[in-house]
Amino acid sequence: MQLIIKRHFKGPQYTIGRLFVDGVYECDTLEDTVRADGVKIAGQTAIPAGKYPVRITYSPRFKKMLPMLDDVPNFTGVRIHTGNTAADTEGCILVGYNRVKGRVCDSRAAFRRLFAKLETAEQIELKIK
Repeated sequence: MQLIIKRHFKGPQYTIGRLFVDGVYECDTLEDTVRADGVKIAGQTAIPAGKYPVRITYSPRFKKMLPMLDDVPNFTGVRIHTGNTAADTEGCILVGYNRVKGRVCDSRAAFRRLFAKLETAEQIELKIK
């Protein structure tokens, strides 16, 4: 399964993107702000653009199975999960619908739909543009 995030708004506090599953729009994403190459502020920086394998693993923090990105340079524990604002990301990717400036809404519903697709996939790769 191929996931693609096309980032289209890069603000000083957050980044908004569109998530596609095998070429079909699925939902919007919210991440921390994209910073210059080599600049990282812990819990406040979006992961670098690139390709990442994704595995479904147990999250001790959230106490449930969640998608986790592997091989992200200088990041660990990057997950795709629910939330509404950049304060909820801590370097992770939130899913939902960007109907309000700086937020994603209906995050739980968007995550449920996405996760149902992900858990049936044999392999998952995420490309961030």
